[in-house]
Amino acid sequence: MQAIDRKPAVAGQFYPGDSASLQKSLEMLFAQAKPGPTPNLRAIIVPHAGYVFSGKVAASGFNQIPADQKYENIFIIGPSHRAGWDGASVYDRGDYITPLGRATVNTELASELIKKYPFFSFRQDADAYEHDIEVQIPFLQKHLKHPFKIVPIIIGTDSPETLKKIASALKPWFTPNNLFVISTDFSHYPSFEDAVDVDRATAQAICTNSPQKLIDTLISNRKKHIPGLSTSLCGASAVITLLFITSELPGIEIKDIDYQNSGHSPYGDQDHVVGYHAITLTQKPNSNDFSLSDTEKKNLLKIARQSIEQYFETGTRLPKPDALLTPNLLKPCGAFVTLHKHGELRGCIGHFGEDKPLWETVAEMALASAFNDTRFHPLREDELKEVEIEISVLTPMRKISSINEIQLGKHGIYIKKGWNAGTFLPQVATETGWTLEEFLGHCSRDKAGLGWNGWKDAEIYVYEAIVFNEKEF
Repeated sequence: MQAIDRKPAVAGQFYPGDSASLQKSLEMLFAQAKPGPTPNLRAIIVPHAGYVFSGKVAASGFNQIPADQKYENIFIIGPSHRAGWDGASVYDRGDYITPLGRATVNTELASELIKKYPFFSFRQDADAYEHDIEVQIPFLQKHLKHPFKIVPIIIGTDSPETLKKIASALKPWFTPNNLFVISTDFSHYPSFEDAVDVDRATAQAICTNSPQKLIDTLISNRKKHIPGLSTSLCGASAVITLLFITSELPGIEIKDIDYQNSGHSPYGDQDHVVGYHAITLTQKPNSNDFSLSDTEKKNLLKIARQSIEQYFETGTRLPKPDALLTPNLLKPCGAFVTLHKHGELRGCIGHFGEDKPLWETVAEMALASAFNDTRFHPLREDELKEVEIEISVLTPMRKISSINEIQLGKHGIYIKKGWNAGTFLPQVATETGWTLEEFLGHCSRDKAGLGWNGWKDAEIYVYEAIVFNEKEF
């Protein structure tokens, strides 16, 4: 398919049509905006009206993005103002062009969505003159220091069932290396005072992270028969889709950052206004993280070595080392113990289950790595002094729906199909320099016995690890 770049449709109307004027306008708006950035940012909700009306609030939202962040994709999602259908339009024809230059579209990902899901397509009638994606791009071009790719999505339906399907399809990309920009204005055409009240209620509903609460609030707003109010959230479809993605995720926090309506602008009146909020959505990283102090790490390494020494000396297992134990070391937790001799692997065995206290798992896996790793002869007593011990304490596994959720160097993987299963610890990707597909292929073939492509129809789980070794101490 020949690339067809999407030319500006509303330059010179919603925002300045030449580069110099647009640069100047954006500089002024960012200077007026609420400062940022916001840590752990995953999504922003920003308005899409003309810059003279909503630009300052939009800039407050974009200011929350760390300017030096490198994103793989920025999903820009808004409602269709010109066409209605049961699905969403994804632009996969080429790049978006603005007066500031080219915004690269991830056409490969866009085409993948269209090919995989029947509710995604490209709709020329929805895209040609739509403004709600276009007006966001200059803010990104001005603010971000590194190149980025966008995935423009225009939603043509308010059906909760279809929005759930769209959310499910996009959820695998809701990861820290991607950003979601939701394009919406709030109330349309009530009085200034009524807009302030209804917009506050709508924003508060969004901040609950409950799609149903938002839907109920929109219905309640409509039933109030507020004079002039035609809608209290024109991009409800986009916002509800976001909430369907996030409502069951841990550590989500949604905050209202800035508010104005068109009545605040010298170009607007007070009788019939449009409301604008900037809202951030963050996710605390690993909000249920398990951490270990340096003392606890040292104690676990002592337990691993003492376990092997005890077996050499008496042929028995290490008794409970009460003097070394803390509450953390008594918690049920999985772990791997890895032995290296002169920098080369000498044994590595682990246990995923959370059925034993951590100290006991480490003691047992140290013995298993020394004596039961079938890739090596059992460890000899005279070798022990040449062995360096490494421990990987594991977080609980979670099943993923897309390999896009895997972050190399951070996630270990566990591939399972039937009775076959295999795993790689997070550090394997770093040590080998493998790509994601190589990481999966080697694990599938070499560890799970499923062949190089066996991961494609297998269950894949990810986990994280706290990794430490004797060399550190």
